[in-house]
Amino acid sequence: MYAIVEIAGQQFKVEQGQKLYVHRLEAERGSVVEFDKVLLVDNNGSVTIGAPVISGAKVVAEVVSHVKGEKVLVFHKKRRKGYRKLNGHRQFFTELKVNEVVA
Repeated sequence: MYAIVEIAGQQFKVEQGQKLYVHRLEAERGSVVEFDKVLLVDNNGSVTIGAPVISGAKVVAEVVSHVKGEKVLVFHKKRRKGYRKLNGHRQFFTELKVNEVVA
């Protein structure tokens, strides 16, 4: 059984017991969060599609930790002008463990 759920403006395919990284959520470490914007549920071949969401369906997950992603380097250069600029960025993520999918 899996579901497609919208978390922080992005869509994720989740299953029970799965760990996933989403953009930083304002939740304490170890707390339980619920997401009710479930767009699709597949229960062993029986597919339910929401319009736009499925009423009564939710995904229950536990916040495992807050982490930072890999460093991304952004480099700008204009040739023959001596212009170089290097900028780095590390995105903040929240690691979730999906406890159950309620459909």
